[in-house]
Amino acid sequence: MARARTKTSAAVPSAGDRRGDSAPERWLANIRISGFTFIVLALLVLGVVVLAPSLKLLIEQRQQIAALQKSVHSQEGDVSKLKDQVARWDDPAYIVSQARNRLLFVYPGEYSYLVIEKDGGTKSTDSTPISDKIQDTKVDWVSSLTGSLLTSGLSKAPVSKLQSPSSSGTPGSK
Repeated sequence: MARARTKTSAAVPSAGDRRGDSAPERWLANIRISGFTFIVLALLVLGVVVLAPSLKLLIEQRQQIAALQKSVHSQEGDVSKLKDQVARWDDPAYIVSQARNRLLFVYPGEYSYLVIEKDGGTKSTDSTPISDKIQDTKVDWVSSLTGSLLTSGLSKAPVSKLQSPSSSGTPGSK
C-alpha cells in the first residue's frame, strides 16, 4: 500500500524549490554551521591573535636590519675614502706638496714670496678695532670673585635684589 503524502511535507518547499529567492539568498539558506566549522573558525581567529604580535615584531626587525645595512654600506664608502687618503700620504711627492702648501716650506736655495694686500695687513672679519696699546682692567677680578661668592652664599635677600660687587673690590660696598 502506498502511503499518501502528508500535507506538512508538501506545504514546506525545500531550499532548492524556492523560485522567488535570489541566488545569494538561496546560497545563505543552504549554509549549515556544524561544530567542526565552528572549531576551525575559532582556531583561525586564535592563530591570528597569537601570531600578530610576532609578525609585527618580525617586520620591525626587518626594517631595522635594512636601515643598519644601509648605514654599514655608507660607512664602507667612508672607509674606502679614508684608505685612499692614507695611501696618498705614502707617496713622498704628496707629502712634499702638502708641506710646501700648508707649512710654506721651501728647499734650500729657493725663495718664498708672500703677497700681502695693499693696505698692509689682512682684513679681519670682526668689526672691533685692534689697538696698539695694552689695556689694563679697572676691576680686581680676585676680590670681585670672592665678593660674589660671599654675597651669594651669605645673603638672605632674594635673587632679584642681589647686585654684583662694585668696582672697588670690597664686598658689600655700593
